[in-house]
Amino acid sequence: MSSPPSTTSSSSPAVAAPTITELLDFVRRTARDEALIASLPLDPEGRTWIRLDGPGGSEAWLIGWPPGTGTGWHDHADSIGAFTTAAGALKEHSLAVRLPTDGWKTLELTDGVDRSRELAAGQGRAFGQNHVHEVLNESEDVHAVSVHAYYPPLPRIRRFSRTGAVLRLEQTESPEDWQ
Repeated sequence: MSSPPSTTSSSSPAVAAPTITELLDFVRRTARDEALIASLPLDPEGRTWIRLDGPGGSEAWLIGWPPGTGTGWHDHADSIGAFTTAAGALKEHSLAVRLPTDGWKTLELTDGVDRSRELAAGQGRAFGQNHVHEVLNESEDVHAVSVHAYYPPLPRIRRFSRTGAVLRLEQTESPEDWQ
């Protein structure tokens, strides 16, 4: 007995979700695109950005950082991500601890969870879900530019304040708050 003939769907094939490695490769390649980096308008007082098409349906951004600016402490909820400095230098402070995703307002962090890294032009990093960090341009006179990618596209960003070892959830933003 033979099997029935196979059928094919007329719909287009699903695009595979990008991996952390693919996101990091994308931001590194994009950061080397000198014409794109030069196209970003830079504001001396506030961050500027251009939304980009990332791989596999990811959300991507080209961001300009005036001297002395930063993000504040935040996470990207259930999204994985990567970023690379394209010009200037950025500093990232992060927490090497997995936070509860919901149901809390204040947490006391234990000793040894703080991480810090300098990211000069061409350097970047990738991160998993619920990665809590802040990114800063500590220069007094040089703009920085970076490329970021997230998958799935950011469903929300949680913003935190930090005093010593105490991390406090301040607000949760959705895409309509930053687009």
